[in-house]
Amino acid sequence: MNVSIVIPTPLRQYAGGQKVVAVSGTTVGQALDALTTTHPDLKRHLFGEDGKLRSFVNVYLGDEDVRHLQQSETPLMAGATLSIVPSVAGGNELPSAQRING
Repeated sequence: MNVSIVIPTPLRQYAGGQKVVAVSGTTVGQALDALTTTHPDLKRHLFGEDGKLRSFVNVYLGDEDVRHLQQSETPLMAGATLSIVPSVAGGNELPSAQRING
């Protein structure tokens, strides 16, 4: 069945510049496999050498992180949308005066 995968801006260069990629799959794992088969440069950004989703890559089905569902075995309905959301970390907190006057 057809599902859509939303590609975050930093990874679009590895997906032919596409914001959304349509793939076939009945599970999250199948959909991600189809994505990385079509766009092989994405694989190293999404998966570690062990074949598992990298810890800083989050995949959402609607509003739910698939890690809290059935992970790669999470079933997909026709027309489902998966979103790839890389974790954001780091940065410095501004001193309180800069935040207020900012």
